[in-house]
Amino acid sequence: MMEKLNFVKNGVLRLPPGFRFHPTDEELVVQYLRRKVLSWPLPASIIPEVDVCKADPWDLPGDLEQERYFFSTREAKYPNGNRSNRATLSGYWKATGIDKQIVSCSGNQVVGMKKTLVFYRGKPPQGTRTDWIMHEYRL
Repeated sequence: MMEKLNFVKNGVLRLPPGFRFHPTDEELVVQYLRRKVLSWPLPASIIPEVDVCKADPWDLPGDLEQERYFFSTREAKYPNGNRSNRATLSGYWKATGIDKQIVSCSGNQVVGMKKTLVFYRGKPPQGTRTDWIMHEYRL
């Protein structure tokens, strides 16, 4: 039986020395996001659940100097709408560019989509662009 490895303690990633988590887009979608949505066991409990829009990017758990990964549910902007509410305490995440298809390594199946978001301080549309970038993955 495979032992479930849990590297998240109190919402913070705690990895053993020498461990590097550097998944491909396909691995993130297929091995983590898809399994999470289907309530299947994950390869390792390495990605904490965090509501990324309830805090500003610099207040999210983890090392600010490294890439960080979070599971987060989408909150609708309007009750019947499909648009996401990405407002935080002092700004908002704004989509930039076009969504990128994530294709399986065999190249014959789209397994997910990747959206790039940039953080702006202030209220739209007068917000000030920052250097904070987030990639949002969806099935």
